Amino acid sequence: MNGHHLQWSAHCDQVDLHQLQVLLAGTANSETGERRIEELGLALANSSPVISVWDGEKMIGLARATSDGIYRAVLWDVVIHPDYQVGELERQLVEAILSHPRMNRVERVYFMNSHQQRFYETLGFQSNPSTTMVRDWHPLSPSWQPLTGEKRW
Repeated sequence: MNGHHLQWSAHCDQVDLHQLQVLLAGTANSETGERRIEELGLALANSSPVISVWDGEKMIGLARATSDGIYRAVLWDVVIHPDYQVGELERQLVEAILSHPRMNRVERVYFMNSHQQRFYETLGFQSNPSTTMVRDWHPLSPSWQPLTGEKRW
């Protein structure tokens, strides 16, 4: 593989959702099983930045993040096609997303993936079990109302 022929894109509307679905399902770091196309589209629409890597018409990598642009960000779905996992491509993808204008001033970036922890430590990430909590989805009571004011959504 010669990295000189790869194309990089920071436009999430150029991501082929079917290729992304296959890419996520075919990598070792996919912890969630198969994701539905509609859900992938919603996830990308609510992520910024989204960076994809292409070899011609084939999407071979993607990373996405969510961020407030200054204090906190979360890096999601850093994925490289297995045939391209040699060399520096994953490092370049992570560095590209971290240097994006929406991310490059963020005080703290969280990474939601337990695979390849040593690799991410070389990029400056550290284990931080004391401040991370998780809540799996379950609906709130349908009778929930704000204490004051009115709901506007």
